Amino acid sequence: MQDLETVRAALLAKPGAEETYPFDQVTLVAKVGGKMFALLATTASPVQLSLKVDPDYGEVLRDTYPAIQPGYYLNKRHWVTLTLDGSLEPALIQELIDESYRLVVRGLPRAARAQLAALDPGTAKGDN
Repeated sequence: MQDLETVRAALLAKPGAEETYPFDQVTLVAKVGGKMFALLATTASPVQLSLKVDPDYGEVLRDTYPAIQPGYYLNKRHWVTLTLDGSLEPALIQELIDESYRLVVRGLPRAARAQLAALDPGTAKGDN
């Protein structure tokens, strides 16, 4: 999961995920319920992906992996930017995508979580 299209597909496979370009024509923002859970720099080489994280886990990730840095132009405590240079395991990248999505879904209003639950029953609890 190092190339742009694979990462994009993983983001958009999440229930209710939508692709937007609110900042410019090259920064893909993946949203659920109108809230962003990922930013993907579509012209960066290597690919750069920013994801929401639990602050304590984000600190551990930054200390452990050189390819994971504080979120670029984002709240450095709650976001990390992954440089997909081949040094990160695909399973870790997918885990971080899933966790970012869960964190955002948990913060959505009950009605929005109910709409997502209609798409995928595990989503309302943030299990997806």
